[in-house]
Amino acid sequence: MDPSGLLQDLRADGSPAGPPVHAADLPAAIAAREAADAPRWVWPATAEFYPGLLRAGVRVARCHDLELTEALLLGHAGRWGAPRSLAAAHARLHGRPVPPDPPPRLPEPPGLAQGALFDTVSAPAAALQTISEVYGDQLRRVAETEHPGRFRLLVAAESAGSLVGAEMGHAGLPWRADLHDELLRELLGPPQAVGPPRRLAELTAEINAAFGLHGLHPDSPAEVVKAFARAGIDIPNTRAWVVRQVEHPAVKPLLEYKELYRIWTAHGWSWLDQWVTGGRFRPEYVPGGVVSGRWAARGGGALQVPKSVRRGVVADPGWRFVVADAGQLEPRVLAAMSGDRRFAEAGAAGDLYAALAANSFDGDRAKAKVALIGAMYGQTGGNAIPALAVLRKHYPVAFDYVEAAARTGEAGGLVRSWLGRTCPPSSATWGDDAGLDPPETEQPLGGASGRARGRFTRNFVVQATAAEWALVLLATLRTALEGTRAELVLFVHDEVVVHCPADEAEQVVAAVHDSAAKAGRMLFGDTTVRFPLDVSTVGAYADAK
Repeated sequence: MDPSGLLQDLRADGSPAGPPVHAADLPAAIAAREAADAPRWVWPATAEFYPGLLRAGVRVARCHDLELTEALLLGHAGRWGAPRSLAAAHARLHGRPVPPDPPPRLPEPPGLAQGALFDTVSAPAAALQTISEVYGDQLRRVAETEHPGRFRLLVAAESAGSLVGAEMGHAGLPWRADLHDELLRELLGPPQAVGPPRRLAELTAEINAAFGLHGLHPDSPAEVVKAFARAGIDIPNTRAWVVRQVEHPAVKPLLEYKELYRIWTAHGWSWLDQWVTGGRFRPEYVPGGVVSGRWAARGGGALQVPKSVRRGVVADPGWRFVVADAGQLEPRVLAAMSGDRRFAEAGAAGDLYAALAANSFDGDRAKAKVALIGAMYGQTGGNAIPALAVLRKHYPVAFDYVEAAARTGEAGGLVRSWLGRTCPPSSATWGDDAGLDPPETEQPLGGASGRARGRFTRNFVVQATAAEWALVLLATLRTALEGTRAELVLFVHDEVVVHCPADEAEQVVAAVHDSAAKAGRMLFGDTTVRFPLDVSTVGAYADAK
């Protein structure tokens, strides 16, 4: 493997500041330059290049990810989903036919070195010229966005997130395979050579007996729906919240079956053999992988670790986990971004729902929560109607903010997050994989489903901004942890997990709280809204509150 490559300095506008310099040992040259002046590295895609540097023992502080930035800019221009690779961006810049993006890489077995170390950038000087031209073009386009300062922060945070994602995949999440196996045996019984574990077989028999059937497969939604129909019960699907509303002797074993079947298929023994090596779970994170800006993961279910299997996530001897979870994040984001003074005052409290209740709902916290969730998610019927009327009366600016986003969506228009991430156009489709809560069945974003698109855009402006706050928190915390032995090991939407020596835990806790406050100021300036975190220092992830 040839470790050599080319480096080139760029001016502030992206133009070359000198000729390319050949480095016989590119990792060593990058490490030396990083130690000297910590530049912002510009490369096509962090996911393709940075893992090789990490395997060589080299980390960088800052980067500009051309591919992630291109996606943001294309979305801002209403071209969401267009090819975003370096080759596509360069062809677009010069008016040539735009090639499609290459297919996503399949997940590799964790812990192995994959391919050549510098496939992406150890290329002729012409490749560096392409990088320079695309970078300069992106800087120009960023300056032309609606709010350039905010968009620059979005680009910087997205690129910083790409570094964190690669670093977390490299470090891995501590995972005790022996404890995971013990847990699976408790829940499922011993693994079977053929077929499902014993407990799933027992539950299958119970479910069949409850329906008076033989041969029903509980993992088949179609069969379960038909079985309920034979019993005179019509259900639209077999989601847990739907089944819980049914009175039938099959409900209890069916719900248990669904939970255990999910564990067996998603985090069972096969998962353990494939994804946990050397005491670490090393997934491949995809920053900005869903339309809201939230992360995704390729394989391993890194962003969906159920509480029932977290007993296997145990800190190394002498180390601890610092687990930080942002409470009531989306309502606080709405309070800050809408500019509603009275709502922002409620956001200064430790419990925003309780503050709203005391101010406007006669102390009824549940009613205040229903109103706020209804406003953000478009749940405007039933018991939400009177609560929404109170919200509209007392917090009109915040209410109108999400209402305006909904009206724009219903009309087929585009809405943006606070920093400038743009929602998909009405010609796209969305569903459970869109990264927006609550999940909806997949449907068009415009036309006859205008109301559904309105619900989508109503929540997009809030949830995408919440994702930006969390991303800025993550980037700020990463900087704050420099000089310590602590390592970021998990990031799931509003939750951050740091693995650190026990004697550094107090320092990490302080850094987490400080980073949350800084993230609020960086996005929203001098706002009265607080962004508190629930922080736990634990030896096992399952013990976090």
